[in-house]
Amino acid sequence: MSRYGRQMQLPEIGADGQALLSDARVLVIGAGGLAAPLLPLLAGAGVGHLTIADPDAVDLSNLHRQTLFAEVDCGQPKALRAAKRCQEINSEVSAVGVAEALTPANATAYVRNVDIVLDCADSYAASYVLSDTCCDLKTPLISASVLGLNGYVAGFCGTGPSLRAVFPEMPDNTQSCASSGVLGPVVSMIGALQAQMALSVLLGFDPSPIGQMVQVNAKTFRLSTFRFDTASEPESRFAFVAPSSLGARHKIIELRDSSEAPVPAHPDAVRIAPDEVRAALPDPATPLALCCSTGLRAWRAAEQITEIWPGEIVLVAASTS
Repeated sequence: MSRYGRQMQLPEIGADGQALLSDARVLVIGAGGLAAPLLPLLAGAGVGHLTIADPDAVDLSNLHRQTLFAEVDCGQPKALRAAKRCQEINSEVSAVGVAEALTPANATAYVRNVDIVLDCADSYAASYVLSDTCCDLKTPLISASVLGLNGYVAGFCGTGPSLRAVFPEMPDNTQSCASSGVLGPVVSMIGALQAQMALSVLLGFDPSPIGQMVQVNAKTFRLSTFRFDTASEPESRFAFVAPSSLGARHKIIELRDSSEAPVPAHPDAVRIAPDEVRAALPDPATPLALCCSTGLRAWRAAEQITEIWPGEIVLVAASTS
C-alpha cells in the first residue's frame, strides 16, 4: 500500500487492478531510448514480470536519449543493465534481461507466454516480425517509432488490426536515428505514452488503446490521434524469415556486395545487385529469398519483382533488431 497507494486510489485501478499488474507478463523488445522512460514506469507501477531483449551494448553516443544508463554502463549489455535498473527501482518485480536480437526464428518463443509485447526496437523488420507473430498469437502489441522530432505510438494485434493493416507497404522514409538524428525528450514522450498504453491494456481500460494511434510533432507541439479499428489486413505480405528456415528449394539472393557484407546472410546465397535481380529470377515455382541488412532493400526489390513475377518472395533482414 505504501508503494502503490497513489495509483490504487484511482477508481480505474484499486486493489484488483494492482493485482492484475502484479501478475502481468510483459515482453519489451529493445532497451534503448523508448525503453528508458518506459521500463522505470512499468517497474514503478508494479508490473510483475518484465523480459527485456536487446543484443547491443550501452554506447556513449546514445546516452542523450537512453537515460536509463550512465557513463559507467558503457560497453555493458543494455538488456542486462536495464533489467538490473528495474530491480533497483522495485525489488518486488521480476526483470530478466536477454542479450540477443529478436529474429523470425525466436519471435514465437518470446511472445507465446506473455500478456503484451512492447516494440522499442527501432527496427522496421523487428516491428513487422513482432506484428506478424502477435497477430498469429492474438497478443496485444504496443509499437512506437521516433525519428528526428516526430514519432508515433499505437496499439496493434490482440483484438485489433496488425501493423500491416496500417502500414501495408514499405516505409517511405528509410532513415534511422543513427543516420538522421533524434532528440532525447521526443523519445521520452513517446516512450511514456507507450508505457501508458501498455498499462491501459493490462488494466482493461475502455476504450482500449488497441486500434489507437497517437502521432507527436515535437517541433510544433502538435499531437494528433485516430482510431483504425476497421482497417483491413492486406491480402498478401512479404514475410520476414530466419536464414535457418531457408533450404534447397529456395533461390537465395544476397543484395549486399562483399564490401558491405563479407559473409552473406545464407551460405547458399548468390550475390546479385538489386537492379539486376529481374534478370536472374527463377521459375515461379521456386520461392525467392531476398537478403539485406535491414530488410528494406529486400522489400523494395520484392515490390518491383512482383510486377513481373508471380512466385513467392520472403525477406531476410540480417540485423533484425
